[in-house]
Amino acid sequence: MIYLDNASTTKMFDECVEVHKEFSCTSFFNPSALSENSLRLSKQILDTEKYFLSRLGADEGNVLFTGCATESNNLAIKGSVRSGNWEYVFSVGEHPSVFNVAKKMALDGLKVHFVPLQKNGQVDLNQLEKVLNERTRLVSIMQVSNETGAINDLKKIFSLKKRLCPNAVFHVDGVQGFMKIPFALRDTAVDLYSFSGHKFHAPKGIAGLYVKNKNALKELFEGGGQQYLLRSGTENVSGIMQMRKAVELIDEKKNFQRTQEIKNLFNKTLLSCGEVGFFGGDFQTDSGRGILINDFGGSPYIETLHFQGVKGETMLHALDAEGVVVGLGSACSSKKAGNRVLEEIGLDKESVVSSVRISFNAYMTDDEIQTAARIIAKTYADLWKRMR
Repeated sequence: MIYLDNASTTKMFDECVEVHKEFSCTSFFNPSALSENSLRLSKQILDTEKYFLSRLGADEGNVLFTGCATESNNLAIKGSVRSGNWEYVFSVGEHPSVFNVAKKMALDGLKVHFVPLQKNGQVDLNQLEKVLNERTRLVSIMQVSNETGAINDLKKIFSLKKRLCPNAVFHVDGVQGFMKIPFALRDTAVDLYSFSGHKFHAPKGIAGLYVKNKNALKELFEGGGQQYLLRSGTENVSGIMQMRKAVELIDEKKNFQRTQEIKNLFNKTLLSCGEVGFFGGDFQTDSGRGILINDFGGSPYIETLHFQGVKGETMLHALDAEGVVVGLGSACSSKKAGNRVLEEIGLDKESVVSSVRISFNAYMTDDEIQTAARIIAKTYADLWKRMR
């Protein structure tokens, strides 16, 4: 199997298995208890929190360990809501765990603004500037699009926020950015930053939320108040330690460069197969048959392919049978028709329906990448012939 759906989830590092065994079977204690073993475990969690602050490039703040990115995003957004004549700002390209929360807020009567995207997938900063004002309570813009790989300029967004609504909270969904895109939070002045372990080779069921100022957030669930009275519940110690192990094994700068090489090799190999071009370029065929590579110039980890005349879902299943796994977009909304984000950037219905998301990881081999590209080209050609 050649796995090209890494934006959906990644294969866990083998090293995490031993960590799980240690903290589930040996150091299995409750960190909130008062025994010597529990106190030692509590200190390890605190040390791990400091380690994550370092890897996030943050000079201050705290990290709350949550169960998933959906929880982190919900805690960040709902925990920032306050009574009064406040306004809340989101982009239309947000992940469902942000976008659907924003829609519910609007239905509940809160003043919510949805900022459109540009054709390159980035948030439209001119439109963002128009909606920010002194009543803005929260600005929530993702770092990297899980659909297109487009990277938003967090520094420019913060600059607008600082000028137009300095007291607003700035939340960033960094699920496709952390451990993939080199950056430091100290350079962006982000208040809340969400990330998720299974996107960078840690297990599912463990995630985090960076909180710059605990007073800007309120808890969502009543309980024991284990994490700074903001996130109750016994910590998933094994998951926390496995996520730390994964981060320790990653050099995001080297991985970024390697993944760019992988993406370039994939595209070069696909282009060599014939009747392949770049989306928006001069590539045309009389037959209307061809594969279009839609690289938004953002994250090297993600790109979109359009298979003219063949539905993306048809390609997905055909490739699955050939041992190549791809995606249709966000796994959290894969059972819904269409693709909201691709539609928002102005793609026509045919381009949306024919699209497949390809997402890489830094540990793939050149042979895997070249083989996958050739299988994709051949599978598309075979489907085209059978459908005509």
